[in-house]
Amino acid sequence: MKADWHACLDNRVGFKGFAIPKESQNRVAKFSFHGTPAELRHGDVVIAAITSCTNTSNPSVMLGAAVVAKKACELGLEVKPWIKTSLAPGSGVVTRYLQKSGLQKYLNQLGFDIVGYGCTTCIGNSGDIDESVASAISENDMVAAAVLSGNRNFEGRVHPLTRANYLASPPLVVAYSLAGTVDIDFEKEPIGKGKDGKEIFFRDIWPSSEEVANVVQSSVLPDMFKATYQAITKGNPMWNELSVPSSDLYAWDSTSTYIHKPPFFKDMTMLPPGPHGVKDAYCLLNFGDSITTDHVSPAGSIHKDSPAAKFLLEHGVDRRDFNSYGSRRGNDEVMARGTFANIRLVNKLLEGEVGPKTIHIPTGEKLSVYDAAMRYKTAGQDTVILAGAEYGSGSSRDWAAKGPMMLGIKAVIAKSFEQIHRSNLVGMGIIPLCFKPGDDADTLALMGHERYTINLPSSVSEIRPGQDVTVATDTSKSFSCTVRFDTEVELAYFNHGGILQYVIRNLIGSKQ
Repeated sequence: MKADWHACLDNRVGFKGFAIPKESQNRVAKFSFHGTPAELRHGDVVIAAITSCTNTSNPSVMLGAAVVAKKACELGLEVKPWIKTSLAPGSGVVTRYLQKSGLQKYLNQLGFDIVGYGCTTCIGNSGDIDESVASAISENDMVAAAVLSGNRNFEGRVHPLTRANYLASPPLVVAYSLAGTVDIDFEKEPIGKGKDGKEIFFRDIWPSSEEVANVVQSSVLPDMFKATYQAITKGNPMWNELSVPSSDLYAWDSTSTYIHKPPFFKDMTMLPPGPHGVKDAYCLLNFGDSITTDHVSPAGSIHKDSPAAKFLLEHGVDRRDFNSYGSRRGNDEVMARGTFANIRLVNKLLEGEVGPKTIHIPTGEKLSVYDAAMRYKTAGQDTVILAGAEYGSGSSRDWAAKGPMMLGIKAVIAKSFEQIHRSNLVGMGIIPLCFKPGDDADTLALMGHERYTINLPSSVSEIRPGQDVTVATDTSKSFSCTVRFDTEVELAYFNHGGILQYVIRNLIGSKQ
């Protein structure tokens, strides 16, 4: 872990790459935390969360975390007060067996109080970190860390200010919160000092399998599950008191900022539009390797200066009520504005600047990705994306494809794609193209300021999975690419303009 962390500090900017110069890697940011002197270093943990995403249905790891907490408390270890700690089980049963075991009090003592049930830190719902900590990170360009027992760890997903996000089991989340840093070798370096001043090591707080098994045996009882799930429909009184319309059809509320009638079927006809090429398209974004779906998809908190924030403010939503993209995924107006809004986005058109902006090629203006895309759409101009290898890796699936479609992107030209994201792009009517082996935007000297034309056959019957096409630019360059429609079914989706239209036409057709 420590070796990996130091490699990340050295690696070029990207996923698991922070490019911190050697002379700056030992930087110390001094700040005042509620009147107490404090320090931050690269790799210091500022968020430690046991979340519902992955592990909290496993009593062994949950109770294992509680045993770690107990041992740590008995030895006198503490979590630094500026580390935001939380426990969000996936089920009320977890609360029952933690209380039955008598161990919840030790988690509470370290700050891992139960904050709720369901998605929290993993989806970006960690909430704000203390302003003094946030300022120390921002003003000193610190690579702060989050450690969570979830299943998402991309930059900007967990929290805008935690660039290094590590996934760990619940017991390890507790251990790293106590250490206060990911820059540690647990086998050789102490976690901290106990109440007698003696150094405490990882081995001193780590429970044996037998210890954990005994607690599970005595504390996890069948009646807990029965009692919890028999009462599941009673739920939260606030939920049960909601007024539910009797209509079979949903009555769209035009004022809602959470749920909005989606535009997928606007002006749709029963006749499929057929295949379409791309003519004189501008490059909206020019990427390198390893752009993940978390760079693309709206996720996490809504930044106060983002297009989505501006939209919400204009619709009377206070900043404190912004909530997250995940909670507003039913409103395409918010989600389109949050596409490519990741604050760690690296776009070559910006020449070294990191952030969710791009250059509007016709005017040379630097705009948010959303504003640039809308300017192109308003002018009736197609856009494409240039990308490197592994485009679309990650697992934030649906909006990573829906969002680009809503921005008007017609094609993505990449060295390679993550397979599911490639298929999802087709499902949204976006053409995935692969450079030929040995080619990429750099070798072909494509700067992203060119205009791109992709000629496809006008009949779907003339398009074959995996065929080559020529991409031409307005600078007299042309190169061959492989069209990544990999199956006949994907060709059918593309012929219909996307999978949603394909399904609707088939449903209506089957009833006629």
